[in-house]
Amino acid sequence: MSIHGALLPAGSPPGQDRWIATPHGIVVLDGATASAPEVPPAERYVDTLLDALATRLAGRDELPDVIAEAIADATGTLGIAPGGGPSSTVALLRWTETTIEVAALGDNTIVLGLNSGGEVRLRDDRLSTVAPAARRNYHERLRHGHGYDDGHRDLLTTIQRSEVQARNTQDGYWIAEADPAAGHHAETMHLPNESVSWAVIATDGAQRVIDHLGLPWADVAASDDTELQALLDRLHRWETENDPNGQALPRAKPHDDKTLVVWQPNRA
Repeated sequence: MSIHGALLPAGSPPGQDRWIATPHGIVVLDGATASAPEVPPAERYVDTLLDALATRLAGRDELPDVIAEAIADATGTLGIAPGGGPSSTVALLRWTETTIEVAALGDNTIVLGLNSGGEVRLRDDRLSTVAPAARRNYHERLRHGHGYDDGHRDLLTTIQRSEVQARNTQDGYWIAEADPAAGHHAETMHLPNESVSWAVIATDGAQRVIDHLGLPWADVAASDDTELQALLDRLHRWETENDPNGQALPRAKPHDDKTLVVWQPNRA
């Protein structure tokens, strides 16, 4: 098999995206910082969670159990409590001789190419249901040319406060933070190994621009490390040169961390 990946921070490295490939699978994370000053930085959280997930992919536990156990480990290591810690999305791909397993917690996207033609996609969109009126409002303001002004920042603050209240609740959304139970709410999919021809895992900073520009995911899947890095540079450049104020593609900030990881089974 072949695995290639690239990462582009929105600002100063290393950013808060992480990815790793193991002999058994792939882990992709997209961290988010909490506002409380006593909370460990998101960088520490995603580094700790990444190690815990990578270690567990070799086992036979179901992927939701893998995520739950890794969250418990990270919580214990960093000494964080539910509701106040940094958080992160989780996307997992694991392969066996018979099965391709994928899991998503948070808004990373996993696209699988099928040998029969076409694609299937796994994405956890529950976060987008929080504070829908404020989200619609900030999208409309951006489309009307207001840009990233004080009004935009006020709306983001409203959304972020609502997200804290809804985090890891039955009527809200589920994310990796300090409640291991969140792992059991991951979205999952299992497919026969021989039915999958390629896979791409993307954090939302990359996925949204790729979808907006209509770039074929099969082309992304055929890319090597250098080509993936060039693609991420292209996406960042499009945001800067073509849509600096978020009118064409409304988004919370001008740039987000971007990660792409591709997997090809290379069957004979």
